Amino acid sequence: MPYSRLPRPIADAHLHFFSYNYFRLLTAERAGDAGDAEIQRTLEILGWELPDHSPALFAERWLLEMERHHVGQAALMASIPGDEDSVAEAMVAFPSRFFGYFFLNPLVDDAPAIVRRNLARGMKGICLLPAMHRFWLREPRVDAVVRLAAEAPGTVVFVHCGLLAVGVRGKLGLPSNFDMSYSNPIDLHALALRYPAVNFIVPHFGAGYFREALLLGSICPNVYFDTSSPNSWIRYQESNLSLADVFRKALDVVGPRRLLFGSNSTGFPKGWDSTILEAQWQVFDELDVSMEDRQAILGDNLRRLMGAPEA
Repeated sequence: MPYSRLPRPIADAHLHFFSYNYFRLLTAERAGDAGDAEIQRTLEILGWELPDHSPALFAERWLLEMERHHVGQAALMASIPGDEDSVAEAMVAFPSRFFGYFFLNPLVDDAPAIVRRNLARGMKGICLLPAMHRFWLREPRVDAVVRLAAEAPGTVVFVHCGLLAVGVRGKLGLPSNFDMSYSNPIDLHALALRYPAVNFIVPHFGAGYFREALLLGSICPNVYFDTSSPNSWIRYQESNLSLADVFRKALDVVGPRRLLFGSNSTGFPKGWDSTILEAQWQVFDELDVSMEDRQAILGDNLRRLMGAPEA
């Protein structure tokens, strides 16, 4: 692990907390029944292990896994609306190690109440997925959500743009009625300008809308990119773009202080996906990125956004 030479631990900006309740909610959608037998069947289809019923104990397992890889802190995502309590319980159990994010459909009637409740208990990130929930970022109801984030300093708004494919849903035969026409990063421009005190995170470098994400980032200093996943969207780009090219351009446009390392890890038995970091570390070597900038991307930037001390 060459990254273990870093003076401070890694902070992972993108870790999905696929809790027991997450699978219960998915199973109810798949089978109309969320009993133990059906939940086990869901996990058999996916080839995953059953998480502990207790989110705190499941979080402890994640901590042990993270420590194996020099990861001190992580942004935990409640990756389906309705599973915020699981992440909140993990945060309470390990407040210095986890930052809580939650998926939100801003079109539901009680969206403002959901936001207020979760921010009041210390959640740090509101995750918006325009393609999944089919809304424009210029919707008044989205503005209302971001206004609430602005009223809670330190809250980030995570906006998934570009290609969206949820492999779990595909394996379970669940519909993915997504609409990518809603997911252009340029649509975030007006919101980011209107709320300069709110920091926005665009994962996967825009997931196929790389040029548009760079344009957005060049104009809006409160827009950050997370580097998570294998970034398979690169194969759709012209001119044989490589991961090194992506980092080179991103470093040139937004600089190393607005890049956040993310692993996009999900569950067990795979655990924390070190292959993502290994690939990005090789890119850092290729581009001769300084150790100071590597430390910023791999941990310090996220800690700064979260107002958190070192792990």
